[in-house]
Amino acid sequence: MKLADQPTTASRVDMKHSRQRNAQIFDRRRLLSTAIAAGGLLSLPGCVSTAARGEPDLVWGRRGWSDGRFVKPRTIAIDSSDRLYICDTTGRIQVFDADGNFQTVWSTPETANGRPTGLQVRAADEHIDREVLLVADTHYYRMLAYELDGTLIDARCIGGTAGYGPGEFAFVTEAVCDDDGCFYIGEYGDSDRIQKFDPDGRFMAQWGGTGDQPGQFIRPQSMIVTDGLLWVTDAGNHRMQAFDVSADPPGLVHCWGVQGPQAGQLYYPYDIALMAGEPSPGRVDLMICEYGNQRIQRFATDGTSLGVLGGPGFEDGQFHHPWGLVVDSRRRVHVLDSNNHRIQRFPT
Repeated sequence: MKLADQPTTASRVDMKHSRQRNAQIFDRRRLLSTAIAAGGLLSLPGCVSTAARGEPDLVWGRRGWSDGRFVKPRTIAIDSSDRLYICDTTGRIQVFDADGNFQTVWSTPETANGRPTGLQVRAADEHIDREVLLVADTHYYRMLAYELDGTLIDARCIGGTAGYGPGEFAFVTEAVCDDDGCFYIGEYGDSDRIQKFDPDGRFMAQWGGTGDQPGQFIRPQSMIVTDGLLWVTDAGNHRMQAFDVSADPPGLVHCWGVQGPQAGQLYYPYDIALMAGEPSPGRVDLMICEYGNQRIQRFATDGTSLGVLGGPGFEDGQFHHPWGLVVDSRRRVHVLDSNNHRIQRFPT
């Protein structure tokens, strides 16, 4: 993907933004009409915000190439200290505190073919005594591993060869790690599948394949592991799938979601985060970022929609093709408002 061209004249930018805003206002009105007809789509009980559109307590970032600015940020991760790691289409990984204060930056080794589309922080475990940032280096067919200060850990990288065999990859979308130290790497293109590797990076298993049947994928964009289940945003099929990774081979446990704009429906789910459920402290809900519907939707693990946040637009509380989200230790939701080149933070 090429970087967006540098801004030209102010008049051209204003004209472009005016056309975009008019289109988004129309889309917003259409979505609101649909919501009203459906009985209040944007104000379901359990919504992550207190208002229909949702009011962020912090909005920060703008388009640009300098530190603290973004060019279409499209993946975000968070560590145990609530530091945010954000990669945009320049290939930079920038680090911020939870209030948006810039801390440091580095770039992936190569960017000519394309830029990463997935970041995850691996927790410390018996195999490693510190957190590590996992990077889905999409167009270089590999997972990169970094210290949180930006030092590349060559010994913990996986892949680098394009292909269909074990340990080879198409376009890598996400890499995550379970409590046993095993890695799961998703890919799309000629092989929409998940590959599993042991803590030393040795191939263990693979499953999936391109298709719309349960257990198949069309662009498995994002993943997260919780309680022995690997949740996958099956973006091109507009659904969620979950697999029991303790089984050999991993077994399908959940498969739900259909394409559409209504509550409980999905349109290109691109990212997923966990939210501690209420009123039951032991319950975990799924926060799903929908690129197509330009909103965040909260689900119970059985697929019941619990609330919707946002909608298309440029104002605070609205999104323009968001790519990702994270939830911090205070249960605040940080949304990667990608085509608005900014981050919005919402209290719960």
